[in-house]
Amino acid sequence: MIDTRELKNRDLYLNKLIAFQDTEPVKVVTGIRRCGKSSLLKLMAAHLRNNGISDDQIVEMNFESYAFRNMSSDNFYDYVKERVIADKRMYLFFDEVQRVPGWEDTVNAFRVDFNCDIYVTGSNAYMLSSEYATYLSGRCVEIKMLPLSFSEFIYFHDFEIKESRSALGGTRKWAYDKNGERYEIKELFDAYMRFGGMPGIADVGLDQEKALALLEGIYSTVIMRDILERESRRGQKRITDPVLLRKIVMFLADNIGSNVSVSSIGNILVNEGLLADGKRKGTPSTHTVQVYVNALLEAYFFYDIKRFDIKGKEYLRTLGKYYIADIGLRNYLLGFRNRDSGHALENVVYFELLRRGYDVSIGKVDNLEVDFIAAKPDEKIYFQVTESMTGSDVRQRELAPLKRISDNYEKIVLSVNVGMDNSYDGIKSMNLIDWLLAG
Repeated sequence: MIDTRELKNRDLYLNKLIAFQDTEPVKVVTGIRRCGKSSLLKLMAAHLRNNGISDDQIVEMNFESYAFRNMSSDNFYDYVKERVIADKRMYLFFDEVQRVPGWEDTVNAFRVDFNCDIYVTGSNAYMLSSEYATYLSGRCVEIKMLPLSFSEFIYFHDFEIKESRSALGGTRKWAYDKNGERYEIKELFDAYMRFGGMPGIADVGLDQEKALALLEGIYSTVIMRDILERESRRGQKRITDPVLLRKIVMFLADNIGSNVSVSSIGNILVNEGLLADGKRKGTPSTHTVQVYVNALLEAYFFYDIKRFDIKGKEYLRTLGKYYIADIGLRNYLLGFRNRDSGHALENVVYFELLRRGYDVSIGKVDNLEVDFIAAKPDEKIYFQVTESMTGSDVRQRELAPLKRISDNYEKIVLSVNVGMDNSYDGIKSMNLIDWLLAG
């Protein structure tokens, strides 16, 4: 078992769990494989111990462990029942619980039969489907976990940001490692854009060969356990072609931030010769491609984002976009090269907005597009994301859609190279890296 003293805090998520401590709903932590869900349960258990809960009140089970391999729902119930102390409140932690057939019945029985507070994790959204909701009658709360933000990446890799005064009286931020060596923050950002935010990268270090091996393991586990194996557990044979699955993964990874329709994916794959391997004939049906794409969404490997007509004030059924859960996984799939960096930056901004609790959509205004509309019940911000604002052509292109919006909500352009101006006719121009660090 990992020593909890070695675990890095993920306060954003831990504080959410603490807020729901000792409330009736089952706390369900979801997210892509290896994004830190298991560690979060350990952090929560450590929090309980630090606040007076004794070890015998805490039951921890990781169903990835060989100790619980092939456990039935009856065995699961009996194992926990034997450890329940009648006159004490119990805290139950179940990691990757979806590996137990019929786990929903068992968890619901714990909720009914025992005085307990329940925390579970899962790497597939299928566990929160309508079937799950039926068993728990809506008595669950989902905490959606993502790979590391840029700020968390800095912390996990043992860097510290400090400000120093410049000769002209201003201030400048620098990153310092454990040995006191100083680095430009842009260097760390470049590493983040290269290696991504999987917490395990911090264990192997910023070494390309080791990072690729770790990312390959994550990819293989997602595809094998959370998609192909899940299908067999459900007794369904809808996803039967691992080659087609990988082709769709590669296509979506290569086209993050681009307008994509499911109906066009199969046609494009065939037209580009990606499915012409001599064994296949014809184009996969739209339904087949949709099933494969849905499986990738359910495994939290990709996220889809809908389009919103700003003037018409309605969501559109036309082309949406897909973003990949971790930019490092994209680099593993496609290779480390400076490819469409603008879309890669969009990818990072999209997930940062999700972390900050916004509901995010693409904006359509006339025939132009706003990269993101970030909304909360009492707030709305429009974002454009670009690598540079130094060229007049780029500035004109990025500002044009925002200028078409007639409401008074905040409008921001995020870029790595900001240029001289910090606003254009009321539209803010902000350094993307500073914006990430301010979250």
